[in-house]
Amino acid sequence: MTRTPRISFEFFPPQTLDASFRLWETVQALAPMQPEFVSVTYGAGGTTRKLTHDAVETIHRHYGLNVAAHLTCVDATKLETLEIASAYLAAGVTEIVALRGDAPKGAARWEPHPQGFASSVELVDTLARTGRFNIRVGAYPERHPDAAANIDWLKRKIDAGASSAITQFFFEADTFFRFRDACAAAGISAPIIPGILPIVSWDGARKFALRCGTTVPKKLDEAFTRAIADGREELYALAHATQLCDRLIEGGVEDLHFYTLNRPQMTREVVRALGIQPPVALEKVA
Repeated sequence: MTRTPRISFEFFPPQTLDASFRLWETVQALAPMQPEFVSVTYGAGGTTRKLTHDAVETIHRHYGLNVAAHLTCVDATKLETLEIASAYLAAGVTEIVALRGDAPKGAARWEPHPQGFASSVELVDTLARTGRFNIRVGAYPERHPDAAANIDWLKRKIDAGASSAITQFFFEADTFFRFRDACAAAGISAPIIPGILPIVSWDGARKFALRCGTTVPKKLDEAFTRAIADGREELYALAHATQLCDRLIEGGVEDLHFYTLNRPQMTREVVRALGIQPPVALEKVA
């Protein structure tokens, strides 16, 4: 029997009024699916730090969801970073996704702040020593552009105090299984949660994958090209995402993390296809 997985969602903070409406529509659409947690990202280079904080607090306070706030090492001193973490704690948010973060816009490569955390390992270690947070980290089933040894680096983050890892998205279940097996062989016992990208636009997803270093299988590219020509892109995207999740679940995966891109419809349809439905409120009998 196929097990029903635990699910979680990623949102990003809005930078315009229209984007703000889209975020809250997304939260309202997906909150009834009762996710284990939802995460809220930082923009590249930490550009949405204040927006992220506001979104995290609002989602936690008004929707009652368990929110994991992204926290990075970019363009901030250690003191500033820990002040942000303390503000989350004061708001009742105890989940952190601790990341190194991307280089600021215009920078050729990532460089640590002179008074900041030198790496995500150092950030995880410092947060873990407080004993106040549940810390999740990122993981890369395929080679991260800046990581020479992804699995060794992940083990250091887990050993520093992270409780679980969420992967970058991928298009084939075997990519995740190979990575999971390699992590186990390296002595990593913490849960590795696969990140799923429900495809709203294949053109956009393909470009995103190339930027992230995610392999685009030739057969998948050809299948989407045919589906687009036949006017079946949305239907094929739903089938692909559902089949990918089914294979992961059959392979023992118990948690799935969905990158929603603040567009809820495809994510909601995939989750429903996996057998997850909002609870039905029972009417009171007089």
